[in-house]
Amino acid sequence: PLCIQVQPPDPASIRVLRGHQQPITCLVISPDDKFIFSAAKDCSIIKCKSGEVESGKRLCMVPRGKKGPEEEQPGHTTHILCMAISSDGKYLATGDRSKLIMIWEAATCKHLYKFTGHRDAVSGLSFQKGTHQLYSASHDRSVKVWNVAENAYIETLFGHQDVITGLDSLSRECCVTSGGRDGTVRIWKIPEESQLVFYGHQGSIDCVQLINEEHMVSGADDGSVALWGLAKKKPLAVVRQAHGTHGSPSLQQPYWVSAVAALHNSDLVATGSHSANVKLWKSGEGFRKLEPLFDIPLVGFVNSLKFSAAGDFLVAGLGQEHRLGRWWRIKEAKNSICIIPLKRKARTADSS
Repeated sequence: PLCIQVQPPDPASIRVLRGHQQPITCLVISPDDKFIFSAAKDCSIIKCKSGEVESGKRLCMVPRGKKGPEEEQPGHTTHILCMAISSDGKYLATGDRSKLIMIWEAATCKHLYKFTGHRDAVSGLSFQKGTHQLYSASHDRSVKVWNVAENAYIETLFGHQDVITGLDSLSRECCVTSGGRDGTVRIWKIPEESQLVFYGHQGSIDCVQLINEEHMVSGADDGSVALWGLAKKKPLAVVRQAHGTHGSPSLQQPYWVSAVAALHNSDLVATGSHSANVKLWKSGEGFRKLEPLFDIPLVGFVNSLKFSAAGDFLVAGLGQEHRLGRWWRIKEAKNSICIIPLKRKARTADSS
């Protein structure tokens, strides 16, 4: 993988965008890195500019849907839990607690269609790179495959024994999922209709992200972060209590890992929790270890993390609550999007 040297950002350079009234649950960056789409528990979707010049300038907002005739105002009426954008930047997909997937034209935020079929909350969405094939994961334990350009359902895949909490895909016709309390990460090979099952976390696996076509990273509520190679059933590396612990000495609880992100085809990984920081890591030789690089102070539940395609910024979606529940509130947190610039370290003469 590409070795990336980044330096800790100056906290004053982090841009904080307000707009959602409730905790951010998910976000995506457009493939050209120019726009950020975010969604929240207030059921709204916001598209804004990511660049330094007009950072945070709101381009469109889809408010909470209105009950009543469909034509009036299409929109979600329950918490939006996940979103995805196609690699050509044409389609945006959003999924909610009431089993719905909505498809939007990303350029205009115009509503195109809705997909129904899941029997429980839609918890993960990802477009296969270079196509309009969409994968969706749900608390109904299934993965569904759709063709968005043709407004068509393709098939349903079963295997997880518990709610699916996250999903990701890259260029191959396969996707990876995190299976919550069933303790597995799975790879679904769509053409072969087969799945590979991976074991390695103790708690509920809450998030998963591909690093490249051969490796992935996942995070769990037992505080662990794991690196996987798609050829091995056990993790290549596990960091326990990656964000430390909290609570009284007799009742130490690890901070849940609520979000993971990887800069594609590089050795850079980011993890989020509610430990008042986002952590950056370097995946060492052959993805066999995770070395901490630095912490970025951010208060609140980090419910979503994404690197820009060029790797020059990281976006965090923050909330006073965890995206899936209301177990705690962090009152001092702001429901916001934070754009964190990642400056490359200047190479020294001898290493260039």
